[in-house]
Amino acid sequence: MPALLSIAQNPEAFGALAAMFATGTVALGAWRKARMADLSTEGLALVVMGRTVAGNRVFHDLAGRRWRDLNPGMMARLRAAQGQVVRLELERPDVGPRPVDAALRPAGWRTEVLILRDPANMLAAELSLRHAVEGERRLRLLIQSVTDYAIYMLDPSGNVANWNAGAERNKGYTAEEIVGENFSRFFSAEDRLARLPERALETALRQGKFQAEGWRYRKDGSRFWASVLVEPIHGDDGAHLGFAKITHDDTRKREDAERLAALRRNLELALGNMSQGLALFDAGGRLLIANDRLREIVGLSAPHPTQEDVAREMAHRADLGGDGIEDFLTAHRNLWSLRHEAEIVQDMRDGRTIRVVHRPVPDGGWVSTYEDISERRRSEEQIVHMARHDTLTGLPNRASFSDNIAWALDTATAEGNRVAVLGIDLDRFKEINDHLGHSVGDAVLRLAAERMAGALQSGEFVARFGGDEFAAFIEFRHDADLHGFIKRLDQAISARMLIEGNDVSVGASIGVAIFPGDAGSAEKLIANADMAMYRAKGSLSENTCFYEAEMDEVARERRTLARDLWQAIDRNELHLHYQIQKSVSTGTTTGYEVLLRWNHPQRGPVSPAEFIPLAEECGAILPIGEWVLRTACREAASWPADFRIAVNLSPVQLGNGALVEMLRDVLAETGLAPWRLELEVTESAIIADKARALHALRQIKDLGVTIAIDDFGTGYSSLDTLRAFPFDKIKLDRSFMREVETSKQAKAIIRAILALGRSLEVPVLAEGVETMAQLALLQSEGCDEAQGFLLGRPTAPELLPELFSPGKVA
Repeated sequence: MPALLSIAQNPEAFGALAAMFATGTVALGAWRKARMADLSTEGLALVVMGRTVAGNRVFHDLAGRRWRDLNPGMMARLRAAQGQVVRLELERPDVGPRPVDAALRPAGWRTEVLILRDPANMLAAELSLRHAVEGERRLRLLIQSVTDYAIYMLDPSGNVANWNAGAERNKGYTAEEIVGENFSRFFSAEDRLARLPERALETALRQGKFQAEGWRYRKDGSRFWASVLVEPIHGDDGAHLGFAKITHDDTRKREDAERLAALRRNLELALGNMSQGLALFDAGGRLLIANDRLREIVGLSAPHPTQEDVAREMAHRADLGGDGIEDFLTAHRNLWSLRHEAEIVQDMRDGRTIRVVHRPVPDGGWVSTYEDISERRRSEEQIVHMARHDTLTGLPNRASFSDNIAWALDTATAEGNRVAVLGIDLDRFKEINDHLGHSVGDAVLRLAAERMAGALQSGEFVARFGGDEFAAFIEFRHDADLHGFIKRLDQAISARMLIEGNDVSVGASIGVAIFPGDAGSAEKLIANADMAMYRAKGSLSENTCFYEAEMDEVARERRTLARDLWQAIDRNELHLHYQIQKSVSTGTTTGYEVLLRWNHPQRGPVSPAEFIPLAEECGAILPIGEWVLRTACREAASWPADFRIAVNLSPVQLGNGALVEMLRDVLAETGLAPWRLELEVTESAIIADKARALHALRQIKDLGVTIAIDDFGTGYSSLDTLRAFPFDKIKLDRSFMREVETSKQAKAIIRAILALGRSLEVPVLAEGVETMAQLALLQSEGCDEAQGFLLGRPTAPELLPELFSPGKVA
């Protein structure tokens, strides 16, 4: 390969070598014969009609300058010997007589060849000839062994004179097929018409060489991208003998270059259309690549910016000031020194929020992205606010109340204060809804919430738990502070309200439980305040009741009910109802939600809102939950149609380590296809032990069972939970549907959640659809599925005709 490389890199040397072995034309043949004669160890001369007309180099050396006028007597003696070698004394005026061996042989009409040999130099001359011939043979083998390059000779007219193995491999012609043919056949018809072959040879003659790239064609008609070098060959006398030509197939090189160019164009296109600013820095922090979006977000005033220059530009745009800029740069330097992915979120002075992510690359540099997340942050803040606030009134919700009361209890314990929790229920609210309508009822709730929030002072908190139920707490040291708090809230609620022309009067029933005397935990404190509130609601003489120990009688009744609940399965008191779920766009049935019912032998039907929390509290939810799953799967497996069933999963069940194995057994036993089972979980079921809950949900999903997040938009629901687990469905809480026809805020929230579902590619099911107006809104907003009394009430499976003939929304 080094020899071949030198030939390719030094075509002048190759041209000279190749010319030594050129055969196949008259001009090149004559030149070759002359050169071979000069390589002979004998003196050779052509004698025509007794006169010497030509001689080779050795003949000139032996015969001297008067070689044309040879001694006639010597010539006669040689003719008499009839071709035999004769030893003679050859006279040369410049050196005197010298012995030579001579012979004269006929070569045609009146033509003879005179052969002279110097006896003293024969051995050396023969060795020199052998070396020359061997060198010629080796060069011929070398040229013929080259397969990557087509190396061949052209006569002055461009006809192929010889052909090596590389030429045969590259162009597909054998030597027998191509020698004597013009090299223009390697060009396209268009190139031949434009005289490109002739112009190439003309350029080689005029400039000493022709070098170019272009398409050339093989014997089979296929083309390849060729790198071509053509050089003229001249004899010792300056006569033009032909051309040496080297061709290399550079098709792959061209294709690689085109792919690289396409890749570069695509990269530039991608960079130019990125919504993020992107920067690539080398190990020294110098900027190598930056897109236009980076310049828009950060701005690059330095001519050759570094990583630190970009950070400084961003700090200036954030208007951080002198110390702030240094702190910002220090934070970035610390991230760079850690050599792992990290990010910084920075608010800019123009109101934007920029998220910067630094990712190290193996060569010591960095790839940094700069993203404007202003809209995303606002959306997340809105969702977070929605998750922790009541949509109708804007007050904190139960989840927010629980967090804040926990902080208050910790503070009170540390400082020796007390905390009072107030359970608040509006009086006469049901009558207002029934007689004046839900819009007036909603306005009452909003106005009452606004007034209570306006009455708050330091250390006080109020929240809406749902419906007409509110809760509040105060951290206090003196009883007067507590009584003042109760009075302010009571007056705020009871003050006259003028709504839509209606003079509305509501009151409040308030229950109070005090930490630490009445309870030692937030949950118990809330429960005791709730018991006191129910006492106040049932009282005719007072609207505020403080918790008393006797109120635990209610708790004793709950324990009795819990004991009965443990026996409900064995007594066959539990049964299942199914509520239909339908596609909003097509009206076709998509599945059924499984609802548990309890018919108590003495109490009659017990509300699930009463016995489900009790079952979770006493632990009966585990056997009841397994019974529900097993029964629902068995019944659904027997249906003639493959509808999906949705079963609620309680937090207690989700925290049970045997849940996944139990599910696997139920599916195997009942034969229900896993995809037909959907488990519904609320975020409150996940939040207590998030890592463990998400691990269990992933195991469940591995079984082929789908997972829906229930009651979305209330409680703890947030983007974080949706990001943490790939839910198959979002169930929109029914409270939004109750308010959607009268509340712009509820409608906006529904739109936001539907948009969130579309962006995450997760279908959304709306619960509590009771009117055609609600359904029409869901259809216009692109909701996926719905359920509610409008579409069908919960009922026993044998009373559901859709199981046998799937219907549509009318």
